[in-house]
Amino acid sequence: MNSLERLIQEISRLPGLGKKSATRLAYHLLSGDAVDAQRLGILLQGLHEAIRPCSRCGSFTEDDPCPLCSDRGRDHTTICVVEHPQDVAVMEASREFQGVYHVLGGVIAPIEGVGPGDLTIGALLRRARDEKVREVIIATNPTVEGDTTALYVAQQLRELTKVSVTRLALGLPVGADLEYADRLTLARSLRGRTLLGEDT
Repeated sequence: MNSLERLIQEISRLPGLGKKSATRLAYHLLSGDAVDAQRLGILLQGLHEAIRPCSRCGSFTEDDPCPLCSDRGRDHTTICVVEHPQDVAVMEASREFQGVYHVLGGVIAPIEGVGPGDLTIGALLRRARDEKVREVIIATNPTVEGDTTALYVAQQLRELTKVSVTRLALGLPVGADLEYADRLTLARSLRGRTLLGEDT
């Protein structure tokens, strides 16, 4: 396997990119300026040293704690729980939420071997208990796994704290990822969030 084939193979491992897209990107890099390719290579090489998870919320950041967790102008009594770091950026784009975040690092998915202990649920419970939190908004994706995780987190929060637990309102398409939701849908979902009842 030559260098070009190895490059195509590595690019095709990225999410959402098949072999055709990977081939197109590889040839684009080769056709362009070598300096641009080197600049990209340097950024990728130092990626994990420069950007890491925030020790408080789990979102990716260069500064620890991240700018959102450090912002005293935000409402630190309200935590929005999301599955992945990229979901924080999606929620921020809605410009509706002024609280802080907590990244679970995934969802409960027994078939894939992911249980509650594999997520940052314990850290969320500690935050809710120790940081005078009033409300936890669960913004997991509207999938079977996302709903299961939401119910589990809500149950754990109710057993250990007195915080209000809410879920994003309907408006997000079932089975879709939060990452692909448009700004208006997200804004309406935030405004219309509802309490997660014991029997939901």
